[in-house]
Amino acid sequence: MKSEARITIIILLVMLCAFLLTLSGCSFKRISRSKDIVYQLADKKIPEQKLNIFAPKKHAQDKNVLIFIHGGNWNSGRKSQYNLIGRHWAKKDIVTVIIDYPLSPAANYETMAEASAQAVKWVKKNISKYGGNPERIFVSGHSAGGHLAALISTDDQYFKNLGIENPIAGTILIDAAGLDMDGYLQEEKFEKGHTYTNTFTSDPAIWKKATPLYHLHKSMPPMLIYRGGKTYPSISKSNEKFIAALKEFAPETTYRVQKNKKHVPMITQFFNPWNRRYGEIIEFIKSPI
Repeated sequence: MKSEARITIIILLVMLCAFLLTLSGCSFKRISRSKDIVYQLADKKIPEQKLNIFAPKKHAQDKNVLIFIHGGNWNSGRKSQYNLIGRHWAKKDIVTVIIDYPLSPAANYETMAEASAQAVKWVKKNISKYGGNPERIFVSGHSAGGHLAALISTDDQYFKNLGIENPIAGTILIDAAGLDMDGYLQEEKFEKGHTYTNTFTSDPAIWKKATPLYHLHKSMPPMLIYRGGKTYPSISKSNEKFIAALKEFAPETTYRVQKNKKHVPMITQFFNPWNRRYGEIIEFIKSPI
């Protein structure tokens, strides 16, 4: 597996190319940017968590809202790497929120999921001030962010602990990791101190609790799922298992495999504002709930 530093460099290079591509285009729709808004206060172990909002400047009516949770192996990544995607979505009339969340080893997966749910709650309460519709909140994530998006979408306990019903209208997973985290950790048998045991502990009971596959139910939000045809074998295997399990609860779920895409290009494709995935996701977002 590529190092996280190398992945970050790839993302930055693609961002630069995409930015130059955008400048050469004709889309100059005005948007507003609100950065580093605190959605969760610091505690003794975890610093305050922040989010960025990108929104169309003109909004005669409230827009659909997309919250994006970045990837990074649960131990790296930051919201600022995806500002370009936020701008692209805002130019397509979607109010977009990109969040940071606490990372391993300072935080485990549950703390990350709790923060992600807290971000959704903040958006539910505040997004109308930015032109967003609080009844039309969609959550998306790539890689580890896909795991967190799937987990808070399927395990309603995260929102019950915050005193609200699950407000997610739909979920878009982009080459999500960890959909069958239990199965993966059972097979790999990582030693204590490994980044995954730091994030998910060495307790199989907790692995199952952390696995979206085991929280599927018929009243969960609808999903749109993308997988790279050349992604990591563990991601391919867990996605296929997840889709098979979804047939019992949501057989209508759209599952798209992009045959020639590796893991990182599955998200960097969105740095291109004309990528076809934008149209597919907008169609999903605009569908009746």
